[in-house]
Amino acid sequence: MGLIFSSFFAALGQIGDRRFLKVLGLGVALTLALLVGAYAGLLWVIEAMVGPEAQLPLIGKVTWLNDLLSGASFILMLILSVFLMVPVASAITSLFLDDVAKAVEDVHYPELPAVARVSFGDGLRDTLNFLGVLILANTLAFILYAIFSPIALFIFWGLNGFLLGREYFTLVAMRRLGREGAVKLRKQHLGTIWLAGALMAAPLSIPLINLFVPILGAATFTHLYHGLRSKAASG
Repeated sequence: MGLIFSSFFAALGQIGDRRFLKVLGLGVALTLALLVGAYAGLLWVIEAMVGPEAQLPLIGKVTWLNDLLSGASFILMLILSVFLMVPVASAITSLFLDDVAKAVEDVHYPELPAVARVSFGDGLRDTLNFLGVLILANTLAFILYAIFSPIALFIFWGLNGFLLGREYFTLVAMRRLGREGAVKLRKQHLGTIWLAGALMAAPLSIPLINLFVPILGAATFTHLYHGLRSKAASG
């Protein structure tokens, strides 16, 4: 637990770094854009399924463009961001991880040799694989949410903590250990990685704050990787 919190506060402490701040700003802007796009797509699907004049609980009359531009729609988008931010966070991680990890390593681990960026093909493959698993798992999880509604939020945190922790750590570790080395190290520290992912999934369920989670999460897992790697080397 101590390593997780020290990793987070180290990431938070670098937020004033000009290069880190630039990546954070781009990440937040793109996160918001993807969130709006995901919400617009959801409204479009609802309208396509039930018709443009349908009345839905809490939403009212479904009219795609009007709903998208309304003030009530903004509030609804913030509420739905609890669920929509999970795949958005996954996509943002893959896009900005190299930049975030390099910014962290240049400041905190300057003795390390430079690494080559992950190729576009490998990055796209991993992004789509992780995204597919996230969407499928969260779709199926709605059954558990309905059955165990009093603890639905904890199920959400636990499930997405496992999935996001797995993704973040694997992508960070792959930069220096390769795919096989990353998987091996992840399996050795599965509990720590899962807990770190759950602690990241929790603020994802808080509207507006969740916009900052993807980039800070990538920085936190960069520190966590180096901490676990150092621990394994010394042990």
